[in-house]
Order: sequence, then C-alpha cells, then structure tokens
Amino acid sequence: MGTDRQSGEVLLSAHGLSMTRGSRKLLEDIDIELRAGEVVTLIGPNGAGKTTLVRVLLGLMSTDAGEVVRAPGLRIGYLPQRFERDATIPLTVRRFLTLTTPAGDEEIAGVLSEVGALALADAQIADLSGGEFQRVALAKTLIGSPTLLVLDEPVQNVDYTGVAALYRLIGEIRSRRGCGILLVSHDLHVVLGESDRVICLNTHICCSGVPESVTKHPEYISLFGDGAAGAYAIYAHDHDHSHGLSGDVTHDHHDRDERIG
Repeated sequence: MGTDRQSGEVLLSAHGLSMTRGSRKLLEDIDIELRAGEVVTLIGPNGAGKTTLVRVLLGLMSTDAGEVVRAPGLRIGYLPQRFERDATIPLTVRRFLTLTTPAGDEEIAGVLSEVGALALADAQIADLSGGEFQRVALAKTLIGSPTLLVLDEPVQNVDYTGVAALYRLIGEIRSRRGCGILLVSHDLHVVLGESDRVICLNTHICCSGVPESVTKHPEYISLFGDGAAGAYAIYAHDHDHSHGLSGDVTHDHHDRDERIG
C-alpha cells in the first residue's frame, strides 16, 4: 500500500462527535473523513472508543453532539467485531452470505472467489477454521458492491500465519474495487503497513496521519510503548511463501522486499 495513492471522493465524514454515558466520556470532539480508494486504520487501547465510534458512523448509535454526513448512494459493507457461530444450527456458507442481503449464485461465487474461498460454498459455517470463517465473513461484506467497507477486527481467531495474508487480501480488494476501507485493529505489527492513513484514538484523536509519522508521535508511544514504533520495519515484509485458507503453507515464491526489524 503506498501512502502516495491519490484518494477519491469523500464517502463519509463526521465532525465534533462527543458522547458521555454517566460519568464516563466515550468520545470527545472526534473529526474523521473517509475517502474512496483509501485504507484508514483506527487503532487504540482497549476501551478507547473504537467500536463505539464505528457504531456511530454506521448510524447504530447516537451521540450527544456532532454530525455524520454520508455521500449520496453510499453503500456500506460491515464486518462486526464478533459473529456468533452456533454449531447446533445447520447453516451453509452460501446461506450465510445471503442472510441479510439477497444475492444470486453468480454474485455468491464471485465474492467467494475474490477472497479465495469458493471451495467453501457448500460447507457448514460451524465447520470452518478461524481463517476460513473470516474470509467468508469478508466475502459477506462484498455482497451488493459496497463503496465503503467497515471492518472491525477482521482477523479475529486467525493464527499469526494467516493475519498478514488477510490484511494483504483486504488491500487487494481496495485496489480492485476502488472502495474506501475503515479498519479497526490492534495488530500493529502488520496492519499499519497495509494502511494509507492511521488514526490513533483514546476517546479523543491522539494523532493521525501516515503510518511513519503516527508511530513516532509521543502520544502513540505513550499508549503502545517504544517497541511498537520500532516494529514498523516489519510492515513491508513480504513472505516468501503463500498460505491456504487455514493458514497452511501452500507454495514458495521469491521474497521481493524482506525487511525484518
């Protein structure tokens, strides 16, 4: 992902978002703008208000102050932080994809192919590994050709070998579709390298900008420590092999740009 990529039209913007519940301040004077063709990553410690902010942007929660403006015709694909899977309920991948948004066989095959999960179309959701399920969940967000993807912790229950591959896949989707992407993540060692812009939240916006500048900001370092900034060298790491749906190595290839910190 290059930070020199020219982003497109404003898809969603918010200004002056503030929210207090009881004596607890959840959001404080938040301004944010999401554009087409841009990957924006929202980071911050637990309890910083990341998921609250996402819900506000989606219109699922209201604030005490501020406004959210969405571009006309905006279509949002949303991957929530948690999907509950009930092993007692039979549910195929194909059926799961259409639970909330109708789609024909051609579109289902298309989105599954895009995330490398076409072979799972008739599998039971309960039988999928963590990495397989997250790919299928990502495919679900693509139904209806959204112009903005909002992905809240999109690598839940995925082992380390599959995390970088999933983030790389998300970047490829942006490149193919030209959609905007808002990522919420705590995987600092990988995700910043897949971002054009980073917003560090701790109820208020501590710092924002390109990854290199954010990781050097004093407030970022105070939240995550000196070691987090030093880990930035791994962000450009390109594996010399590929992983299958479950994270297993499938084949080797030439390592083009390996920089290990």
